[in-house]
Amino acid sequence: MKRKVTKAVFPVAGLGTRFLPATKSIPKEIMTLVDRPLIQYAIDEARAAGITEFIFVTARGKSALEDYFDESPELETSLKKGNKTALLETLRNTYMDSGTIAYVRQNRALGLGHAVWCARRLVGDEPFAVILTDDVIAAEKPCLQQMAEAYAETGGNIVAAMEVAPEKASAYGVLDVAEDMGSLVRVKGMVEKPKMEDAPSNLAVIGRYILSPSVMQTLNRAKVGAGGEIQLTDAIAEEITAGNPVYGFRFRGHRFDCGSKAGFLQATVSFGLAREELRGEFEQYLHETIAVLKAAQ
Repeated sequence: MKRKVTKAVFPVAGLGTRFLPATKSIPKEIMTLVDRPLIQYAIDEARAAGITEFIFVTARGKSALEDYFDESPELETSLKKGNKTALLETLRNTYMDSGTIAYVRQNRALGLGHAVWCARRLVGDEPFAVILTDDVIAAEKPCLQQMAEAYAETGGNIVAAMEVAPEKASAYGVLDVAEDMGSLVRVKGMVEKPKMEDAPSNLAVIGRYILSPSVMQTLNRAKVGAGGEIQLTDAIAEEITAGNPVYGFRFRGHRFDCGSKAGFLQATVSFGLAREELRGEFEQYLHETIAVLKAAQ
């Protein structure tokens, strides 16, 4: 019987240097997309997928991230006095119950595989999810929930995948496909950041994973890979070598790379337009701005 996935690992130890100077004082994961920090999007997605235990791999300077999930009695009192019930409900949705959230430290920046490995004792011998908060996915049904439903049918290891232009393959882990079954593909290999001419397909891995606990055992023996880091992709590829199934999952939705400035701005526009109370004024502004730019050309 396949075990339900109830634990998720959030690697949030990165310095966020691409967003300096903002990230000098606040963790990148607290940066807001419209009116919610990136970490809240990730938490909400995990909750929708049935995750009940949240494991954060942090580093020095991330105390604001930890504080974010605490209760705020003074703010609650103020909202109650002002009869701001909708805002009060929004605030309460940011709270995490005692015992559901845990933090471990990654003392050295040795890559994503190393960050996930830091959570090994909390994961134990259970399947687990990994969510990268830089990847924000707009979807009718949250991406990880889609994956959890697929995992209930297949077991094994599942990585979220999307098609990318060949010239962009070198920025991703790329799947070598053995069998294409539509939304699922059976994987026979994975290559981390290949050159365009060496990419085995145009299916790239993005920041959602459901993994077997045996991946942690592989990471125990991990060797340094591409970029001088311990790569999670390499550990998943070893699962294939060991005869354990690995699947790529073509999720339904649109992924934004909020680890880049351009991606963050694109996500801001998209999520802003999706909000009914913002759409009219914001859409008018965008049309006017585009008209001015065209007139200036």
